[in-house]
Amino acid sequence: MAPSLEASSKAAAPVKSGMIKEPLKVSGALPTDFFDVTSIIGREYPTIQLSELMNSPRRDEYVRDLAITVSERGVVFFRNQKDLTVSMQKEFIDLLGRLSGKPATSGIHIHPLLEGKRDVGINDAGDVDDHISVISSKLSRKLHLASRYTFASKGWHSEYFPQPFGNSTANSPSMTFEHVPSDYAILKMRKVPPTGGDTIWASGYEMYDRLSAPYQRFLEGLTAKHANPDFQAAAARVGFEIHPGPRGAAENVGQDLIANHPVVRTNPVTGWKSIYGALNQIEQLNELAPQESEEVLRYLGQLLTNNHDLQCRFKWGVDDVAIWDNRSSFHTGTSDVDVTHTRTGNRAVSMGEVPYLDPMSRSRREALGEAE
Repeated sequence: MAPSLEASSKAAAPVKSGMIKEPLKVSGALPTDFFDVTSIIGREYPTIQLSELMNSPRRDEYVRDLAITVSERGVVFFRNQKDLTVSMQKEFIDLLGRLSGKPATSGIHIHPLLEGKRDVGINDAGDVDDHISVISSKLSRKLHLASRYTFASKGWHSEYFPQPFGNSTANSPSMTFEHVPSDYAILKMRKVPPTGGDTIWASGYEMYDRLSAPYQRFLEGLTAKHANPDFQAAAARVGFEIHPGPRGAAENVGQDLIANHPVVRTNPVTGWKSIYGALNQIEQLNELAPQESEEVLRYLGQLLTNNHDLQCRFKWGVDDVAIWDNRSSFHTGTSDVDVTHTRTGNRAVSMGEVPYLDPMSRSRREALGEAE
């Protein structure tokens, strides 16, 4: 079994005084039957059934520990979760955020392009739910977003796409345009192709740790404009209306879909610094001239896509589940699903807090005593 990250965390130096929020620590309630996918990101629990956790008298203890584990590891995987219903998914992801400290005013996201109007269902009967984003190759083709691009890396994002993808995730904007973006997301795959359609996650913590100290300080002084004009274009093309809100939080209202967030943010669960937003998510770094902004964003994109050792890859099976922390990880689907095959899943997204940078917070490697 891989070494426990939680055990390493307990051996780290004490938390700096003056932090906005003290990092959370696990109680040790979760089973120790797990393996870490890489040393940087990812963990899989081969035997846990999430439906059993939700029905346990110790539910809150299990879910809180799982929230902390997801925030530390970036993404956590569970196989063959057949008994996890859609209603359980929504309850689980909302509880994950609440038990780890999200504001009482934050709930589950409602997509700006209402799921109930997209002609895709959460099951084979075609039922719809505005709090569930359905991964659908059918919808991707309807929105004309299944074309191929030279660089598959265009698909990297945090949060989640405005539409499910088919044979390509490329050039699909994410939802960091919300003033209160996501903390956690859960995806259960209903149908998978015989080959292809994997998902890759990358660590925003490790991206920050790869930077020199002067460059870290430089980025900590920047904010970014997150905007997705492709939303309006897609809505106009197929006759959808942008949902005016609120979309999972009282602050998420309006149809302009623009928000400003720090380039480096603190994850309130771990107290670790992470790069937040890259590639298609950011329109402009507010404090820089346009050409300067382009250069910095290009470098952050290279940092994300050119470092395979801060990534992990997951091959889906039917009823498999992934839960990830959108504040400190990125993900993308692989663009290799044949058009004759189907890739379908249900995703629920919890909304968290307004992003912030705590100047007293630390990097992941510093917190774990691994900084050079």
